[in-house]
Amino acid sequence: MPDDAGAVLWWLPVGAGGRVVVHTSGWWESYSAWREHRRPAPLFHAALEVTAGDTRYVIEMAPAWGGPAGPRGVVATGPVGLRPLGALRSFRYEVRCWPNGVIPDLRWAVGGPIRLPMPGERARRVVDRVSEVPRLVWGRDEFAIGDMWNSNSLIAWLLLTSGVDVARLRPPGGGRAPGWRSGLAAGGDQGAAAGQM
Repeated sequence: MPDDAGAVLWWLPVGAGGRVVVHTSGWWESYSAWREHRRPAPLFHAALEVTAGDTRYVIEMAPAWGGPAGPRGVVATGPVGLRPLGALRSFRYEVRCWPNGVIPDLRWAVGGPIRLPMPGERARRVVDRVSEVPRLVWGRDEFAIGDMWNSNSLIAWLLLTSGVDVARLRPPGGGRAPGWRSGLAAGGDQGAAAGQM
């Protein structure tokens, strides 16, 4: 990605490349759709690449266990399920701002890259802000809006608070991005947080 490209957003199917998450998330979406009287939709996870200066950063939130070995740009951690459980690695997530990192599921991305041009100074601010993300509990509806905090929340929060127009960002094919509205709520955009995503 060239230096002046700013950022690229990717939509990855939830559970791509795995066997367990793709089924459990499918069951969860079927139940949610039944409860909300709508049709089930494909679920997506957002990942972000930002180029600042000569470095491309991969920005993502993922479980603290089972990830790539070695340095991967971890700048923050938070709890999964319940705050006290975060003391255990198996109940902790990590926020990554990984210089020249990789997005493990990129080959399954849907809809192609969404380019978010931005000046070099703003790209640098986006990278610097990653470590400031709220350390909320993954899987909890922290804002009582019917949406849980998760990896999509990080990306929504980061783009919103960095001045990117998030209103036009939607998953492909009528899909949903659970957690996106929680990220908008954390960033102070209560109006956007109230919509479906």
